[in-house]
Amino acid sequence: MCLIAFDHRPDSAWPLRLVANRDEFHARPAASLARWADAPHIVGGRDLEAGGSWLAVHRRGRFAAVTNVRDPRLKVAGDAPSRGDLVRDALTCADLPAWLDRLASGEAERFAGFNLLAGDGERLWHLHRGLDGIQLGEIAPGLHGLSNASLNTPWPKLISVRQGLGASLRHGRWPEDALAAMGDRHPADDDQLPETGVGLEMERMLSSPLIVGERYGTRAMTWLSWHASGRIEIGERRFGPHGVALGESVERLVGLHR
Repeated sequence: MCLIAFDHRPDSAWPLRLVANRDEFHARPAASLARWADAPHIVGGRDLEAGGSWLAVHRRGRFAAVTNVRDPRLKVAGDAPSRGDLVRDALTCADLPAWLDRLASGEAERFAGFNLLAGDGERLWHLHRGLDGIQLGEIAPGLHGLSNASLNTPWPKLISVRQGLGASLRHGRWPEDALAAMGDRHPADDDQLPETGVGLEMERMLSSPLIVGERYGTRAMTWLSWHASGRIEIGERRFGPHGVALGESVERLVGLHR
């Protein structure tokens, strides 16, 4: 994932509602949203090159998603594990808070820069591995956004999709209006672009919520509704080169248990 907007309300009828875009090279093999054949309690997309995921849920009542941190100054070992492993491990570890604490105590340094969201329907955590080190924190209730910097870093597209999600929920047009905000293909104005070391042309391309390109772009747009009863609905829209729509699917999980 490279752009996420979410509403975290642990004491409400909807503890979590979320929309997210996964940006990746189109040539990297991936499986669409589905139950995993080798782990049928997990539902999500899957990276077929490394075996992990960018966003998935587990029937025990867990959610996890990851974005990369875009900072060329961050040194990464040549044998660094895939960041998609973090999503899989967050869903399958025996004790989620303890596992997050171990990552925050130094294990996260094995990975390239990342942001990890992980939660259990009541608590939601953000783990950041960036140039300034590793930070772990529990997320306060409310509207939030995450892209390739840190939580709520005010990049134009993050502000736009966070506002779009908020309007969608206020006006009773969830998830349609939130997905429309995620599908915006217009780049930000040059004077609003962040400087992440990739050059002006690339910053422009990456500044729209939905990235359109021949080799690289948004490949999956995901929405997730988590009800207080434990019911989860998760949907995915898929895109190919130049933003061509490739299909849509929805999965429903009922009677989740920890």
